[in-house]
Amino acid sequence: MTRDSRYDVLFDEIKIGPVTARNRFYQVPHCNGMGTEYPSAMAAMRSVKAEGGWGVVCTEECDFHHTGDIAPAIEARLWSDQDIPIMARMVDGVHEHGSLAGCELVYGGAAGHNRVSREIPMAPVAIPVEGTEPGQARAMDKQDIRNFRRWHQQGAIRARDAGFDIVYVYAGHNLCLLQHFIAARYNQRTDEYGGSIENRVRLMKEVIEDTKEAVGGTMAVAVRFGVDELLGEEGITSYGDGRAVVELLADLPDLWDVNLSEWENDSQTARFAEEGFQEPFVGWVKEVTKKPVVAVGRYTSVDRMVSLVNKGVCDFIGAARPSIADPFLPTKVKEGRIDDIRECIGCNICVSGDFMFMPMRCTQNPTKGEEWRRGWHPERIEDKASDSRVLVVGGGPAGLEAARALGQRGYEVTLAEAGTELGGHLNQVSELPGLSSWARVRDWRIGQLHKLPNVEIFMDSKLDAQQVREFGFDHVAIATGSSWRRDGIGRSHRTPIEGLHEDGIFSPNDIMDGVEVEGPVVIYDDDHYFMASTLAEKIAAQGHKVIYFTPAADVAHWTHNTMEQPRIQYRLMDIGCDLYFGKTLSTIGDQEIELTCVYSDNRSWIDRGSLVLVTMRDAHTQLYDDLVADQDALQTAGIKSVKAIGDCLAPGLIAAAVYGGHRYARELDTDEPLDEPPFRREVVGLSSDWPGG
Repeated sequence: MTRDSRYDVLFDEIKIGPVTARNRFYQVPHCNGMGTEYPSAMAAMRSVKAEGGWGVVCTEECDFHHTGDIAPAIEARLWSDQDIPIMARMVDGVHEHGSLAGCELVYGGAAGHNRVSREIPMAPVAIPVEGTEPGQARAMDKQDIRNFRRWHQQGAIRARDAGFDIVYVYAGHNLCLLQHFIAARYNQRTDEYGGSIENRVRLMKEVIEDTKEAVGGTMAVAVRFGVDELLGEEGITSYGDGRAVVELLADLPDLWDVNLSEWENDSQTARFAEEGFQEPFVGWVKEVTKKPVVAVGRYTSVDRMVSLVNKGVCDFIGAARPSIADPFLPTKVKEGRIDDIRECIGCNICVSGDFMFMPMRCTQNPTKGEEWRRGWHPERIEDKASDSRVLVVGGGPAGLEAARALGQRGYEVTLAEAGTELGGHLNQVSELPGLSSWARVRDWRIGQLHKLPNVEIFMDSKLDAQQVREFGFDHVAIATGSSWRRDGIGRSHRTPIEGLHEDGIFSPNDIMDGVEVEGPVVIYDDDHYFMASTLAEKIAAQGHKVIYFTPAADVAHWTHNTMEQPRIQYRLMDIGCDLYFGKTLSTIGDQEIELTCVYSDNRSWIDRGSLVLVTMRDAHTQLYDDLVADQDALQTAGIKSVKAIGDCLAPGLIAAAVYGGHRYARELDTDEPLDEPPFRREVVGLSSDWPGG
């Protein structure tokens, strides 16, 4: 295919100080849960992005001194020369494909905690460490400042020795010492490093100068700066101190990477922010500096990217999440394959990996995190290992991905969907408030399936076991999904709730199907993800009073991992929901329900019109159970395997369903070990000075 000439501007070469990027696609630093703990996985993941055409590929946060330790977050590290070979592995992978490699040096300070090193954190003044952890950071004296400057220089030199092309001076996301010096609410010093904005930016200016001196023109020096914290006058603003910092340092660094701070503002989900939501805050930066500017905003529209460059908003299209969802986005633009781009849905499942201290995953891209571990490539897959014909039953996330990947391998595939449209529960979920972008999981796969001549799709085809056996397929994947229970069984209740009856009691499926409810509507959230809160929004928009209660300590508790929880809770408060925390459901009456405190066992009653139980889902296993129950009939029919995948195996995240479908397709006709992990592990070796070594 031929690239649209309108997109040529995205492939201009751009100088960044002494180095040159091959295009305007810039993978900004982002966490991944691999880092120094899983260096091969991290290197392979970054290398694939370079292969996919990103002109610049950066690390995650890389802490450069043990007194700025940011553990337990799994990040990169350059504490000493011992760490250089690990980082060089990533650089080599990026350089192999002709891209520049960037290293984001970070020093946690009061946000670092030093849990591993057990050093006392440092800050501009004595303040409690960030979060709720006991302990305080001590105030830095002049010697501490000199030490910090020297340590940063040493970190830059190690980055240079590892082969990086770009090194960062980092002052963003409220996660580092330099930003705390700039922010007046942290910095109440009375010396030359405090007071006026000129004084508060002094240390960052010195560090930029130190870094440029240290790397001697062999590397570009970039600044990542959060120009607005969305705190109004209390914080850094794009019309106040944020703009002043850029004006004061305008042409000192070789590149400006600008965004919002904190991280939950910079990486807002699609539920709360549209593509390009940061433009009003960063659009002025190019007016202030002659140096290249990187801007982010979860950009997936290529036309929007071109517009940013043509309007002079930025020089580089920065991306973290879009580069995770599709590492080959730049290549697909270059080759004119816009329809093949796997667009980020903005769900922040990738972010959740960092908060749970594990390698990242992605809802759209099931190969993310598996590049080294399983050898999965986002665009390539092994050819079929036989001429087997495969039946996939169910057109939800797992079934769509299984059929797509099997078709890509070259198998003859039939996808049978019982309903009249593909997508499974995604069709309902994507209609909930703020979740329309989640339909991209369905739409991209349907689009890809239509390009595969070896895949047939049959709608309105509800199958029973006898019909499956009669079709003559060699392998059968059952992806029949799941549905929500309406009896209250879940995390807090292992048996049906006392007083359960049919009148006025609903499941999430009922609400999504448009069943009418009577108010006040009580929603019981024992699931703790997005479902209960989006249902609350939907029902409130219909004019009903909504009462939300949960055994957890706050609304949608698991969404702390996707950085949405405060916004979700604010949204429910803003629309007038009554919220009750630490309460479980004890008894259901005709007009009231009994709540029990999870701490004290105290009881209380509240009125209800309708009750919506958001607890757990049941897998639809009937077809699978019927098939595997008669092994002789399967053998007679010539069926070699029957497997349940996705929610049919165990309901979970959409990301888990997509992964399950993809894994099934990858592993068909392979001999997977039953007693050993089906993936490579990075095993830490014993130190040479260990007494037993």
